[in-house]
Amino acid sequence: MISRYARKEAAAIWDSATKYKIWFEIEAHAATKMAELGVIPVDAAETLWAKGKDAAFDSDRIDEIERTVKHDVIAFLTHVSEIVGPEARFLHQGMTSSDVLDTCFAVQLQRSTDLLINGVDRVLAAIKKRALEHKYTPTVGRSHGIHAEPVTFGLKLAGYYAEFTRARARLVTAREEISTCAISGAVGTFANVSPEVEAYVAEKMGLAIEPVSTQVIPRDRHAAYFAALGVVASSIERLAVEIRHLQRTEVLEAEEFFSAGQKGSSAMPHKRNPVLTENLTGLARLVRSAVVPAMENVALWHERDISHSSVERGIAPDATVHLDFALQRLGMVMENLVVYPENMQKNLDRLGGLVHSQRVLLALTQKGMSREDSYSAVQRNAMRVWRGEGNFLDFLAADEDVGKFFTREQLEPFFSMDYHTKHVDTIFSRVFG
Repeated sequence: MISRYARKEAAAIWDSATKYKIWFEIEAHAATKMAELGVIPVDAAETLWAKGKDAAFDSDRIDEIERTVKHDVIAFLTHVSEIVGPEARFLHQGMTSSDVLDTCFAVQLQRSTDLLINGVDRVLAAIKKRALEHKYTPTVGRSHGIHAEPVTFGLKLAGYYAEFTRARARLVTAREEISTCAISGAVGTFANVSPEVEAYVAEKMGLAIEPVSTQVIPRDRHAAYFAALGVVASSIERLAVEIRHLQRTEVLEAEEFFSAGQKGSSAMPHKRNPVLTENLTGLARLVRSAVVPAMENVALWHERDISHSSVERGIAPDATVHLDFALQRLGMVMENLVVYPENMQKNLDRLGGLVHSQRVLLALTQKGMSREDSYSAVQRNAMRVWRGEGNFLDFLAADEDVGKFFTREQLEPFFSMDYHTKHVDTIFSRVFG
């Protein structure tokens, strides 16, 4: 992971100290159940907990052992035996490395997802507050980047609120999907370890049992998980791109908060750049880069291989830590977003009323003019405004064909903003309840 974009609580989930603590808990819980089943002595399980529960496992020592044995779990178990003593020989009875690795991976992903859900909650709270604040703030809607029809800034934000509500639901589902435990032994047959051990460890670690684990937990679960993270990252980018567009000098309807002492450019002192939302766009790309490798990890050989292992050691910390950072940053951006309603109105008026063209088109058809003729009449007057020749209402009022149906006074109500906001309450009730 890139430490610049990592919060301590998110990165700590993936550090060696956390990993080895989880490994020990899995092994010790398994030993406790094995003792209950008579597989190992009860006093051995008690000693394991007594000497290992608060132990500080030495990563450097484990790395040293691994350089010889070339196996991370064996290196860990060897180090545990140095701490616990002879009773450590009862650890890992009938288990295989993936029982420890995959179950630990589930716990780490579960904890990471809890942080991600908290991050989405912060984003949702910020968006809701700003949406309600600007529920009726008029602004221009754009399609293809071109002025379309009036909306409100609150409606824009309501759409993002709905999207991040879906993002939260996806993360909840993804968390459930990866929260499984496998303690099934070599090739997943439970030949040397009882299913009761798996059930016990699963309960203690806050996981469900994996119905069929072969020798690993099936990677379709993880593919779905990282795909969900990728979609959430894309939602972050969509909102970030909107803010970046709104901050352009020619638009300037909203912008990131510019703090005291902040510098925008090393060369140009006047610059106020959208660096936070540009950063969010980049982080979204990083998170999405985990999706395809996770998909490719699904097709492992037979009951297991380790082609997925190196991939997951990279993508899991990277994707979860960077998405956590991005969500917290987006929440902060939305909490402090500077909004310029006066510029929104200025841009809305910029094309001299062209944003009301559809209203006039529909009114003409309802008065009896064919749609083709209505479109032609409205468009030819609109094009004059595009060329900078004058005002849309003036041209329509002077148009001979339009004049057969409407006077200027009758046309004026078609340029009302209220027409476009009459269902704002309905939409808000759908989104915010």
